[in-house]
Amino acid sequence: MRWGGAGRGGKADAKAETGGDATRPSASPAPKAARVEQLASAAGCKPEFTTKVDDYRQAVCKSAKGKFVFLDFVTAKGQRDWLETAQMYGGVYLVGNRWVLSSSPRKNMERLRDEFGGTIEGGTSYGSASGTPQ
Repeated sequence: MRWGGAGRGGKADAKAETGGDATRPSASPAPKAARVEQLASAAGCKPEFTTKVDDYRQAVCKSAKGKFVFLDFVTAKGQRDWLETAQMYGGVYLVGNRWVLSSSPRKNMERLRDEFGGTIEGGTSYGSASGTPQ
């Protein structure tokens, strides 16, 4: 399962998702650096890696709390490039310090934001009315 892509160069009309007011990002103070393993542990599951390349790693897991996709990045630029591409396809992401996660239901991202910080961001999706994961 791969959300978005690793491609470079595609620009998305990304917006911060705030639960009604799109002018302010839904953020907590200073996101902590975290690795896929730390994020998965906090979510209560063991990550199954689906991608390991030079600039990022991606893993998925499922727990009683829901489904999760976790990514960690070598550089902040690599993370931003990945997000710009991924957000063109829709989705909602919790974005931290060189890591990204997405989960269904959304309340999982809100809970992990309380622990790790970060900003919940949503992208525009081609032909979709909503980018929120189901």
